[in-house]
Amino acid sequence: MKNNHNNTFWVIVQKEITDHIRNWRFIILSIIILLTTLSSMYTTIVNISKAIKSQEIEGAFYFLRLFTTGSESLPSFIVFLGFLGPLLGIAMGFDAINSEQNRGTLIRVLSQPIPRDYIINAKFVAALIIISIMFFTLGFLILGIGFIIIGFPPTPEEFLRIIFFIILSIIYVSFWLNMSIYFSLRFRQPATSALAGIAVWLFCSIFYIMIVDLLIKIFIPSETSSIARLISPDYLRIILLRILPNELYSEATTTLLMPSIRSLGPLTYEKVYGSLPNPLSLSQSLLLVWAHITALIAGTIIFFVLSYTSFMKKEIRPR
Repeated sequence: MKNNHNNTFWVIVQKEITDHIRNWRFIILSIIILLTTLSSMYTTIVNISKAIKSQEIEGAFYFLRLFTTGSESLPSFIVFLGFLGPLLGIAMGFDAINSEQNRGTLIRVLSQPIPRDYIINAKFVAALIIISIMFFTLGFLILGIGFIIIGFPPTPEEFLRIIFFIILSIIYVSFWLNMSIYFSLRFRQPATSALAGIAVWLFCSIFYIMIVDLLIKIFIPSETSSIARLISPDYLRIILLRILPNELYSEATTTLLMPSIRSLGPLTYEKVYGSLPNPLSLSQSLLLVWAHITALIAGTIIFFVLSYTSFMKKEIRPR
């Protein structure tokens, strides 16, 4: 019986994967992400070629620069991914439940002798598999092109840093995926859940930063004020911005792909004094951003639990 249930679960997962792959919305987003990747790669290749001619090759982390190098006209790959990743997660989850409920197909599936939680779990697992395949494919594509251009393979540390970066990107998109699935349970209309997800994304990307800057200017008008003596305005701004998932992702990925970053936040004399200008090891970089990774994982789990409990308690009726 247990094997039959496992087979049933993976059949549902395969069905969800097929639905995503055949969906024009997913196809268009995939093409956009591929085009932005190739565009950023073109800029990176031009800059890397110049760097190889002007600098020493050893210890230069050229493969990491493939992901972090940008130009005035085109940002780097990690900037593109930080911008388009939430849209991918929202697009794959905003109609996960409500569209099938409105069509009446969800109640027919639940009438079958299968566990109810298989439906919500399969939708998340299917989307997670697609996102993982997409990101690992893009990451290895960049590595392959870089190997052809640079002429030598990445070091083991570079390779591991890129793998951790890809895994962190999957976690980041999974956060937005679970949030959009939760909105698809809370709102009956797919358009409403999509707008809710985009509204949260816009608030985190634009409006929250503006609100934080405005509040700091109001309550800490100058660096000589009494409040500024207790806490630095720059440090307060960093603390408030780290509530945002995109800020956590940006700081974590930048630290992983740029070993020269030794500290997050404003540098003080105590932090700089006595430190050597050497790049951090992978373990040290992971230790530096471990709180960021934990926060992203916690946010992803929270939205998954909310979606799971809402679906298990939800009364499914066709419109």
